[in-house]
Amino acid sequence: MTTESTESTGRHRDEAAEQGGNHGAGPEGGGHGGTKAIIAALLANIGIAISKFVAFLVTGASSMLAEAIHSLADSGNQVLLLVGGRRAKRGATPQHPFGYGRDRYIYAFIVSIVLFSVGGLFAIYEGVHKLQNPEELTSPFWAIGVLVVAIVLEGYSLRTAIKETDAVKSPDDSYWQFIRHARSPELPVVLLEDTGAEVGLVLALLGVGLSAITGNGVYDGLGTVAIGVLLVLIAVILATETKSLLLGESATPEDQRKIVAALENEDISVIHMKTMHLGPDEVLVAAKIAVQRGDTAADIAADIDAAEQRIRAAVPIARVIYLEPDLRRGAAPSTSGAHVTHEV
Repeated sequence: MTTESTESTGRHRDEAAEQGGNHGAGPEGGGHGGTKAIIAALLANIGIAISKFVAFLVTGASSMLAEAIHSLADSGNQVLLLVGGRRAKRGATPQHPFGYGRDRYIYAFIVSIVLFSVGGLFAIYEGVHKLQNPEELTSPFWAIGVLVVAIVLEGYSLRTAIKETDAVKSPDDSYWQFIRHARSPELPVVLLEDTGAEVGLVLALLGVGLSAITGNGVYDGLGTVAIGVLLVLIAVILATETKSLLLGESATPEDQRKIVAALENEDISVIHMKTMHLGPDEVLVAAKIAVQRGDTAADIAADIDAAEQRIRAAVPIARVIYLEPDLRRGAAPSTSGAHVTHEV
């Protein structure tokens, strides 16, 4: 038996519509909390990619070509993140009743594939080719000048990403812990990309600098291979973390504690509960709750309504809530026989 009043149903729909208009407004939101970092990285990478291509044409340095392709791939990645954030805002449909929040995970996963294939593998290929056929660089100071400017610009982009991250991560968490545990993919992606870009630029500067000093193009090839290996490692980390999000991660331990605390009172206790992120800013809560033996169906419905309100107040991103009343194991059968399931 499933009970839910018409008045309650209408109220839940109104709340869902109101929340849908604020979709993605959570503190870790990527179109949202991470948009500034994404745009800063996009503008920096476009300018850097153009300058690196020019430097490659002048110098013939393979590390400059690898870095140019890297910056071009990063620019495409930032566009993908913005597109994913926009598509995730679409409202729920009969075919996709839980909405499109996971689009942000899908596009972040595509980013890892692009970074691996276009950035990492190309750089390794180009570096190996240069090691097999080393050539002395032409006008290496052009490349050095471009790399120094690029390091400054990437530093600005990385600084923006760090500031955005500091605004949402726990002070007790390191940046690595934030990357591992964040439920929204954009800031971890930008953090890893920008960090990899800074390290890659330093490797390119070392390769070009040593080649200019020694007149041996092998160092340029070694720097290019090192850049490729770095990008592949970052891509593997991104793919692993995003795959976990795509499979469906639970709410954070802190949010789970808040939900249980909001659910339980003198009339209700939690038998078991499962949560899952439908998107970075949307959590599904499903719980079996123990109710009082003598409660009527109306009493249970009122208790569940109140419990839902407490959950949303404690964890605003808990937008889809299913609560199933039951009795503790070993208790006598319920006289009411009510089974109440509410959906946002």
